[in-house]
Amino acid sequence: MQKKKIPLRKCTGCGEMKPKKELVRVVKTPDDQVLIDLTGRVNGRGAYICPDAQCLKIARKSKRIEKSFQIQIPDEIYDKMEEELKNHE
Repeated sequence: MQKKKIPLRKCTGCGEMKPKKELVRVVKTPDDQVLIDLTGRVNGRGAYICPDAQCLKIARKSKRIEKSFQIQIPDEIYDKMEEELKNHE
């Protein structure tokens, strides 16, 4: 029997490769709105982050999410994303 391949993604905060299901997807929608996608089905460009506030802080400080989406992200959106991560835990 053939082993099923587990898709891996890189966390934009800590940089570790982890299974896709363990990470939370951050999405830039076609109308340049940035939000957290807990379902993994929102249409748009995605970046992945650990469901940990510490990884979000690292990604925010180094502007890795902004670099992957090539847009400027306001502080209010980062604050909203941090609240959603805390509620998700």
